[in-house]
Amino acid sequence: MDLRSYYKKVRDEEAMLKAEHLVVVSLETSEGGKAGVSTEVPRAIAARLIAETRARVATDAEASEFHNIRQAAKRQHELDETARRVQVVVIPAQDLQKAHGLQKLNERS
Repeated sequence: MDLRSYYKKVRDEEAMLKAEHLVVVSLETSEGGKAGVSTEVPRAIAARLIAETRARVATDAEASEFHNIRQAAKRQHELDETARRVQVVVIPAQDLQKAHGLQKLNERS
């Protein structure tokens, strides 16, 4: 492999990419790379993946779907974390009745 041509190709790809972070979709590779996996990467990494024909830039629809799925997963994670942090106190019925009876006595006074 000619390193000069490789790095020139990477620089050319990076120059064509405008955004700082891009959504890329993986391509199937001979090393077992799975096609169709979307991820968001910095411009330099996207350029390298494209130059190595391991990924392509996602279409606007694919990028929008990726961001929507990611936002939904984040919301679900936040809900799960909130539910996990809820504290429950178990009070025996007798203690509750005693406390309720004391409250009624205090209200009468």
